[in-house]
Amino acid sequence: MDELLRGYLPIVVFMAIALVIGLALLVSPFLLAFKNPDPEKLSAYECGFNAFDDARMKFDVRFYLVSILFIIFDLEVAFLFPWAVSFGKVGIFGFWSMMVFLGVLTIGFIYEWKKGALEWD
Repeated sequence: MDELLRGYLPIVVFMAIALVIGLALLVSPFLLAFKNPDPEKLSAYECGFNAFDDARMKFDVRFYLVSILFIIFDLEVAFLFPWAVSFGKVGIFGFWSMMVFLGVLTIGFIYEWKKGALEWD
């Protein structure tokens, strides 16, 4: 039993050091920072200029289209990494499966492009 506990000692020391450093980084700004913030710093910041309208206004639908495109291509990259790592093991079926997947995404991207979802006026 003593051998088993001795094996975990480096992990316990590492976690203790991480806890101390983490707490020090969380507490030190409250002790060292200035307590007199500038009113300009406390004001709302929106894309480099002051807010001029209600925060609950409707967004343009193109914003959502671009965000969906980003999610689609982000997921594409998330699928490409494991596929590339196991490329030698998946064989010809895995290769053509990924080509079909990329083809569908390419067709969807071309469709969005033709519909003008990427155009900003």
